[in-house]
Amino acid sequence: MIRKNIPFSAAEYQRRLSRTRVAMEAAGLDALFVTDPSNMAWLTAYDGWSFYVHQGVIVLKDADPIWWGRNQDANGALRTVWMSDDRIIGYADNYVQSTERHPMQDLAMRLADLDLSEARIGVEMDNYYFSAKAHEVLCAGLPKAEFYDATALVNWQRSMKSDEEIVFMRRAARISEQIIDGLVERTEPGIPKNLIVAEALRDAVTGADGHWGDYPAIVPLLPSGSDAAAPHLTWDGRPFANGEATFFEISGCYRRYHAPLCRTIFLGTPPDEIKRAEAALVEGLEAGLEAARPGNRACDIANALALPLERAGIERGARCGYPIGLSYPPDWGERTISLRAEDETVLMPGMTFHFMPGLWMRDWGMEITESILIREDGAAETLCNRPRKMFVKEHEQAIPRPSHPVGPDRLPDDIIAVESGDDGLSGEPPFGSGREN
Repeated sequence: MIRKNIPFSAAEYQRRLSRTRVAMEAAGLDALFVTDPSNMAWLTAYDGWSFYVHQGVIVLKDADPIWWGRNQDANGALRTVWMSDDRIIGYADNYVQSTERHPMQDLAMRLADLDLSEARIGVEMDNYYFSAKAHEVLCAGLPKAEFYDATALVNWQRSMKSDEEIVFMRRAARISEQIIDGLVERTEPGIPKNLIVAEALRDAVTGADGHWGDYPAIVPLLPSGSDAAAPHLTWDGRPFANGEATFFEISGCYRRYHAPLCRTIFLGTPPDEIKRAEAALVEGLEAGLEAARPGNRACDIANALALPLERAGIERGARCGYPIGLSYPPDWGERTISLRAEDETVLMPGMTFHFMPGLWMRDWGMEITESILIREDGAAETLCNRPRKMFVKEHEQAIPRPSHPVGPDRLPDDIIAVESGDDGLSGEPPFGSGREN
């Protein structure tokens, strides 16, 4: 007998299914085909790295959901979903990456068998995992069915977290703190970035407080110096250098739940413009946290952040946050609410956000962020507890050996400290404009 390790209680999955069915009824849908792996996991507990092939969950009005996917991945569904084995359907491997047939032909037959040939069916049209070809073939296979765009229908049901989900996010937050602590301790001039990232990944997977770490939906992002003007660069083998700021965007992850945390480290003495930006950013963060109360709106957080930045001459022009929770690559956001001036979504207890007002300027960047929980009353709670500041390491130190050496039992002999040079940060150029995150 296959032993299953379902993350949440049966009541929790019924809560999720009930919320989804109410939304389906409001949209006039007879069935819903869900392809976002985050939504699949939220509804069924399915967990596997199989989202590179066509798969999905069929949500019906009056029966348990059906997991549908590749035959070999059906074995993973047998071990992870809460539904009974007869609610798992696999398609043959000759459908995979074939030029002669398409998996949606199989799905069309399955939906016809469920008496859905002429039904109103919702599909997630604007989703990473549902292609234009998939939609075309599915429509051709069920010519009498009516297909409707149900993008984010399930995502919106995920916006208010249950107590069970918040427990997982707190565990992820402890892992995030551990990763940041290691980065602050180990990052020094002359140490190649890939070695620092190796230790960060080790910290992420090792976990914290006795809870193991899952892989995050986004890899560590850590551009330095002028490269930090670009928010989404990863790492290479170049060493950290004096006179540069590096922001680290990371997240601990526990059973697919995230708690992103970003901090900036400056090696050397930061210029006045960066110190002024730090002060304005931290002031804005504090103001935004005060505004993050139930009954207020998403735009209230963004507007509270904007005032101190504007006084400092910083124009971001970008959203400053998004909902977080359960996610798979390539994104740990839930793709619903945006913390920006145009979004008037009312904040509700149990909502969780990455409050993320990064600054990506002309030739430098800075990120100091928090994962937050909207509480029943009072200002938002920050899930992580680390100093809300830019970490400055002014005195050059001997290159430390990582706590868990990567590769050989020591750092390579040819790693030497990089001397300060012309870093382009002298003087007081204008702040420039922020960019969308």
